[in-house]
Amino acid sequence: MQAYDLYLNPKRPTLGLYVKAGAELPALTDKTDWQHEGTVDSTELPAGILAGIDANGHAFQELGG
Repeated sequence: MQAYDLYLNPKRPTLGLYVKAGAELPALTDKTDWQHEGTVDSTELPAGILAGIDANGHAFQELGG
């Protein structure tokens, strides 16, 4: 199973950023704003998020809260 790293931005804690485990963060204005929060398995993510990661190398998800 593929694993994905989840990053959160404390300035906007309801927005998650997913990349393949061990991958670099995408070209963001300030990568220091993003903190690694853990790793999740592909079975824990919606198909749309997985498709976004496959297409773009990353995907954002509103986490609610």
